[in-house]
Amino acid sequence: MSSVYSNKSKLVEKVFNSVHKKYDMMNDIMSLGAHRIWKKNLISWVGPSEKSKIIDVASGTGDIAKLCSDKTNNKCEIKCVEPNKNMLIEGQKKLQKLNNLTWVLSSAENLPFKNNTFDFYIISFGIRNVSNLEKSLKEAHRVLKRGGRFFCLEFSKVENEILKNVYKKYSSLIPIIGSFVAGNNMPYEYLIRSIDQFHNQEEFSQLLDQAGFFNVEYRNLTNGIAAIHTGWKIEQ
Repeated sequence: MSSVYSNKSKLVEKVFNSVHKKYDMMNDIMSLGAHRIWKKNLISWVGPSEKSKIIDVASGTGDIAKLCSDKTNNKCEIKCVEPNKNMLIEGQKKLQKLNNLTWVLSSAENLPFKNNTFDFYIISFGIRNVSNLEKSLKEAHRVLKRGGRFFCLEFSKVENEILKNVYKKYSSLIPIIGSFVAGNNMPYEYLIRSIDQFHNQEEFSQLLDQAGFFNVEYRNLTNGIAAIHTGWKIEQ
């Protein structure tokens, strides 16, 4: 089993080394630009305050951290955790003027923080790329304070059959578009495959239950092309 985790970790590293300079463009291609609206919906649901301590895992180039910071007049404390060094560097460059952000090179499976540290754990379009999902969710639960809340925005399963067929046809074109725009279709082929293989909304909710979260719920976005899952840490 450990070799499976290792192989996925190496693959994900290769993918993001390939796209780190065009990561924002990649998200636009993958979602037809809708990810920008979805992320605003996510932050609206999170509702961070100026005193919030936030961990933004798989932070990428910092879109979520920037939105949280903007929402709190740049006063909330945010740890931007990114496993890929090149992606982390891009994020640091992009948001270097924000003094309330700290960038940390780390995987979601082994977070370098004490128990009961954060008010909010946020991961956006990163959970399907972790090597060990169960361990990552347990780590999320561990670093949250009692009464803290987990949020995850991720591509999910489309419910409407007509839209599902349309999106499936568009998805088949994404590697071709990626090859034309970014000069490399491999990252896009991986990302489409990772979406297809990831859990549906109910299955992921069950995994959050098993990790110890309470009052787990989700909201579909654009008929389930993406979904936001959330759950509370009630017990230590």
